[in-house]
This record gives sequence, C-alpha cells and structure tokens, in this order.
Amino acid sequence: MSGSADGPADGPAGPGARLRLRRRAAFRRPTRAMRRGLSQLICAIAGLLLGMVAPMVAVGPQVEAGRVVSLLFTIGFGVISLVSIIYSMLFLVVQFSASTFTPRLGLFRDEPIVWRTFAFTVGVFVFCVTSGLTIGVGPGVSAFVPVTAMVLALVAIVFMRTLQMKAFDSIQLGHSLTAIATRAHLLFDELYAQPFVQPAGAVGDPHPETARATGATAVPWSGAAVVLQQFDVPALVGAAREHDCTIAFRVAPGTTLSRGVELAGVSAGGLSEERLRGALLTGVERTFDQDPELPFRLLADIALRALSPAVNDPATAVDALDRLEDLLTRLAGRELDIGRFHDDAGRLRVTIPVPGWEQFVRTSVDDVVFAAAGSPMALRRMRDLLRGLAERAPEGRRGVVRDRLRWVERTGEERYPLVWTAPGGGYGHGDAG
Repeated sequence: MSGSADGPADGPAGPGARLRLRRRAAFRRPTRAMRRGLSQLICAIAGLLLGMVAPMVAVGPQVEAGRVVSLLFTIGFGVISLVSIIYSMLFLVVQFSASTFTPRLGLFRDEPIVWRTFAFTVGVFVFCVTSGLTIGVGPGVSAFVPVTAMVLALVAIVFMRTLQMKAFDSIQLGHSLTAIATRAHLLFDELYAQPFVQPAGAVGDPHPETARATGATAVPWSGAAVVLQQFDVPALVGAAREHDCTIAFRVAPGTTLSRGVELAGVSAGGLSEERLRGALLTGVERTFDQDPELPFRLLADIALRALSPAVNDPATAVDALDRLEDLLTRLAGRELDIGRFHDDAGRLRVTIPVPGWEQFVRTSVDDVVFAAAGSPMALRRMRDLLRGLAERAPEGRRGVVRDRLRWVERTGEERYPLVWTAPGGGYGHGDAG
C-alpha cells in the first residue's frame, strides 16, 4: 500500500496516525445487535419503574381505581396485540420486497425504527400492567396515571405509523435504490478518505494481493459454513502486538467460510484460531458495515432480475444502472487499497484483502452487460455508463472500462443497427482503442 493510503508514521498526534485510527474505527465490530437487546431491556425497566412510581403521585383530580385498572390493562394488552399484528403483516411485506427486487435486500429489517418500535411498546405494556397491579383495589388514584398511559399509547401509535410508512417505502423501487445508494455513500466516505494517486511509472490500478509472509502459519476455518461479516481490527491489532506477530487474512467481509478454508496466515507468535475467531463477526448473510462490494452486488442483482425473461423490465434495469454509475464515479478517484493496519508504533500488524477498482467494475458490469444485450434500452444505458466512467476515471483506471465499452459498442452496432447511434466524442467502435 502506498504511503498516501497508509498515512505516514508521523507520531501519535500526526495526520497519518489520525487516518489510521479513523480507518481502524471503520473496521471495528459494531454493537448494533447489543443496542437492540439493550433498548428493549431499558424500555422494560423504565416501564416497570414508572409503573411503580406513577400510582404514588397525588397531584391532580382523583379517579376511581377500578376504572383506571381496567383502562390500563386494556391499553397495555391492546398496544402489545396491535404491534404483534403489525409485525406479522410486515413479514409479508419483507418477503414481497425480497421477491420483487433481490432476496439479499434486507434494508427494512435493519431499520432502527423496527426494533425501537417493539422496544417502546414493550415498555408501554410493562408500565400499564405494573401500574394496574400497583393500584390494586384502592379507593382512588391520581388522573396522572391514566393520562400518562394514554400519552404513551399515542406515542406508540406514532411509532407504528412510522414503521408502516417505512415498510411501504421498502416495496417501492425508488426508495430501495436510494436506500442502497445512501448506505453505500456513508460506507465509502468512512472507508475511502484518501484520493487516488497513480504511482509514477505504474500501469493500471496497482492493487497487490495480501502478502504471504515467509514462515507464516496457515490458520484454517474449522467451524460450520458461515458468512464473514465484520472484523474487529482494534482487537486484532492488539492481539498481534501482544504476540509480536503479523496477521494476513486471506478472506474479506462477504466471503463464505467453509470448513478447511484458510482464514489467515500468522507469522511467528502462536496466535490461535480461537483468538482470531473472537475478533470476527459471522452470520448467514452479507451486511453493509464493512463490505463495500455489497451495494454493487445488490444493484447488479436488481438489474439482472429486471432483464430476465420472466420479468422483462428494462426501465428498472436502467434505474439500477443509474445508481451503479453514481457509486462507481464516487470511487473512481479514491484510494481503494485500505486493508493494512498498523499499531501505535507504526508496525504493520493486520492486512485484510479488499476489493480493487477492477473488482468493483466486474461486479457492477460483467453480469449485467450480457443480460443487457437483449434490450436496446439497457444496452444504450450501459454504453453511456461506461463512456462517462471512462471520461471521469483517472487514466490508470480507464483500461478495464474501455475493454467493456468496446464490447458494448460492437454488440449494439451488430444487433440494433437502426437504433444504435455512434457516441459523439466518446469511445465508439472505431475509436475505443
């Protein structure tokens, strides 16, 4: 990796050190799953405490206790029943969305409003039941209790309404494409902070493979087949520093790990597979958090499904290609070799294989370009995408784009001579080379 990507070893307070810390933080295992469970626990505890304290409030007019207890139980069980029905219906929405666009699109399921709504309704239910039991058979209770219950129920309804609107958006093509692009932009801005600088005398986009250190010990994966989702790089760097070794991973986020696959090569130090696995997050599917190739895969899948004979919707494919062009253009001028991580002393400790420019182009274009050959609309849009990308990408990254543009121009001229027009000033069939 070049010095601009790694950042200079200029001390703990210099810009190079800050860049290393920023990239290392981007490869930290997030605590979203923990936050989901913790939010439900916090709301339940808050509802319990509020339910125990609220009946002791003596301000305001007094209301007959029996009627308040009936109201509380009605609100509590009504809210929890309503949210259960809504969640059951939303499962159908998610399934419909997956079958319409791509089975790998799980954006709605990961929306914070999904688990926040459930957590809040659990808190409302616990409050209502606790308050009802605390009031008991007393003669009266402050109107503060039923008013609080009704306010909480109204807030829960607002949450449910927002949840329903999010579910409705998830089945709309435009919202789904925008959501994918937005997640991709956030990830790219976090991972790829440095501009691309073509090394002097280099041809193409140099993107070296992870080095295989001499004498490194191969660490295989011994567990069940899973998808590697995220690395906890700070933990890995700390383990490598503790054992005075270097960890060179052979797999990237989004890779399916099966038994026997080489997980990493570890230099002398004796770092075990269990220690490595403790710093990895695995699951059953790919996620956006550390997988920059996933947005391209999703958009390409949507375009492929739209161009399939069963669907035959080239306009949807064109919409997906619009987003692909945006993402490729965003990465064209950025340094992509970000997979090297150093300790505080500047020593290389962890390397992770990351996709380079050619891999992004292949994922975005190669499958779709052959499917687009059956549609003049989609093929013309693919030509415009490649032509614009060839104009905006740095010179060292244009070769892989021009190769595909030549094929598109030749195919369009052969299959659709009546509607195919030569691009003005672009890389046509005659001047693509």
